[in-house]
Amino acid sequence: MSRSLRAARVATFVYFVLNGTLMGMWLVQIPAIEQRVGISNATLGSLLVLLGLGAFIGMQFAGRLADRIGTRVVVPAAGVLCGAALVLPGLARDPWTLAGALLVFGFGNGCLDVSMNTHAVHVEKAYNRPVMSAFHATFSVGGVIAAIVGAQATSAGLSPATTLGAAGAVGIVIALLPARSLLAPAPTSPAPESTAEERLREPGAKRRPVPGRIWILAALALMCMLCEGVANDWSALEAKHILGAPAATASFAYGTYAATMTIGRLLADRVSRRFGSAAVLRYGAAAGAVGITVVALSPWIWTALAGWALFGLGLSGCVPQLFSAAGHADPAAAGANVSRVAGLGYLGMLAGPALIGWMTRLMALNHTFLLPALLLVIAAATAGILRSGIGREPEPAMAQRP
Repeated sequence: MSRSLRAARVATFVYFVLNGTLMGMWLVQIPAIEQRVGISNATLGSLLVLLGLGAFIGMQFAGRLADRIGTRVVVPAAGVLCGAALVLPGLARDPWTLAGALLVFGFGNGCLDVSMNTHAVHVEKAYNRPVMSAFHATFSVGGVIAAIVGAQATSAGLSPATTLGAAGAVGIVIALLPARSLLAPAPTSPAPESTAEERLREPGAKRRPVPGRIWILAALALMCMLCEGVANDWSALEAKHILGAPAATASFAYGTYAATMTIGRLLADRVSRRFGSAAVLRYGAAAGAVGITVVALSPWIWTALAGWALFGLGLSGCVPQLFSAAGHADPAAAGANVSRVAGLGYLGMLAGPALIGWMTRLMALNHTFLLPALLLVIAAATAGILRSGIGREPEPAMAQRP
């Protein structure tokens, strides 16, 4: 294995940690920014839709750009943009400026997210074995780093603008340092347009109907990723406003969730190989449901932190199993099926925090967490879909270590 390939893998780890840290720094500052701007939980839920919209636009833009000029240019540029935009929510003075700040920061985050994942695919292909889960685990490491740094900054009395500005400046430097280690663009194939789905659109060819099982997988991805979005955006706020935890302690609600999510992602591939993907989804979703129910009903911060830990551990392996099952369902349409599952899942990630915000008009914030608990019970009950011929073990070439 060449040194350049190892260096590219290390560089990819750096960008995943960077993305997780920058996003985590925003998440742990939500309570302070919400108070500074003077908005309710419901209004914040509506504004978070703009963060997701900006991310979605950024993903579409960066995905096309990465295919055109290569991830070696787009990844560091996106990292610089995301770092520079991080300070904007901290500078917001009213709901309108916060809305604009979240749209811009979301755009930068979306650009970095899709470009670094595209580069990770290139690295995984070069390694000829699965390495993607480890990259996503280090994204969660970034969340833990953000929780620790955010707690220290809050304890020191630093304002959100100072904290986010400093973190963004460091992020810009880090985004530039490993850029030269990224893989150079691979030569373009002579006829990339000749994909399976496009051949189906040729005259005389019938378009394949999408199997119903794919839409079931997509619905399950929406449920699981909606739960992830709830933890990302509402964990710290619930600890502060419902349980009365100090701001520094409240930030550890997200940090605890992110830490166990990281551990679970590091172990999920091995567990899946031993017990099967259906078991990972069934017992993971069930554990997550128990964890978030504990959070919803607990009157004590330390019990709630234990609930967030179980929630993160249970959720960690669910979404990768769904993506894998979609990709193996039909080799001729693997990309299209994964895009359907991932697309609906991302919709859940965007809708979840906003839905919780709107529900706070009717009930206490912690009681809204019973909705993700119900969704995870449904996911656990339907996990057998992964044993109905959709999922398959990785191909031997990908499963073997060189």
